[in-house]
Amino acid sequence: MPTRRAALAAGLALPIIARAAAAQAAPLRVIAFAGASNWPIWAAQANGIFARHGVEVAMEFTPNSRALFRNMHEGRFDLALTAIDNILAYNSGQGEEPLSGPVGFAALFGVDNGLLSVMAQPEIGSLQALAGRSVSVDAMTTGFAFVLREILERAGVVDRVTFEAVGGGAQRLAALLEGRQAATLLNTPLDLAAEARGMRRLARAAEVIGPYQGVVGMVRRDRLEELRPRLVAFARAFREAVAWCADPANREGALAAFLANQQGSTRPVAERAHAALFDPANGIYRDLRIDMEGLATVIALRRKFGRDPGPAERHLDLSVRAAALA
Repeated sequence: MPTRRAALAAGLALPIIARAAAAQAAPLRVIAFAGASNWPIWAAQANGIFARHGVEVAMEFTPNSRALFRNMHEGRFDLALTAIDNILAYNSGQGEEPLSGPVGFAALFGVDNGLLSVMAQPEIGSLQALAGRSVSVDAMTTGFAFVLREILERAGVVDRVTFEAVGGGAQRLAALLEGRQAATLLNTPLDLAAEARGMRRLARAAEVIGPYQGVVGMVRRDRLEELRPRLVAFARAFREAVAWCADPANREGALAAFLANQQGSTRPVAERAHAALFDPANGIYRDLRIDMEGLATVIALRRKFGRDPGPAERHLDLSVRAAALA
């Protein structure tokens, strides 16, 4: 016969176990920009890959980096897909959205090198021709703004253009297509959508600035342990989904997932995007790595145009990646 104390302990344990199970079953709330990072998520949702790894994902898009970091800081989302440059900015007190209390974000795994290009109005034939014109960025000190500044500085026109904060890639693409800006920096597949509408590609960022770490998975550091099982499950499923999309046998299914979720896109753009994003050398990373040489470039640009973010390790926690690869 169990003692009264043992029975009481068992009774107290049941609600704790139930709460833990409920937490494990809760959807992982993901916030992201429109763009390349989301294709594996769409494929994983359509093909039950997340379910096989025991995680449900609820994803929403953000209009800009300020809204993303405000929502992450206030706990409305669990995981963000964002440029690691943004993490460095907010961790070092240079984010443009005021955040109350302690700020601490960590990059968990890498997605891509940014896949960035300077896209311009059709009549603009060179970077130098942007002198005297307006170019758009997400925010002045985040969202790849320093990449665009570096490219324009090397072209000799950074002091002769006007920078305007417009928002995320989808918002910048709309501003470009509507003629509100002369040029902007877009990632794939948004650059391909712009090109399909007659916009001109003036430069590929990788060819100008070299290695660069772009999008990463990010968590609020003080929530990492609470979310760890679901974050590891997400990372495993994301990696599997990238491999699934890259497999030639799944090409039609991958294209269908893209077209079902990328409003206004066309089959030719989807095909070009697939070739770029799942290229084994230059597309979405197959191993969730964070390119440390590319991160060094991010840090160097922040030191040049903004504030020293400190050592790389301050902004990373690679334990989720290690568990996902195990």
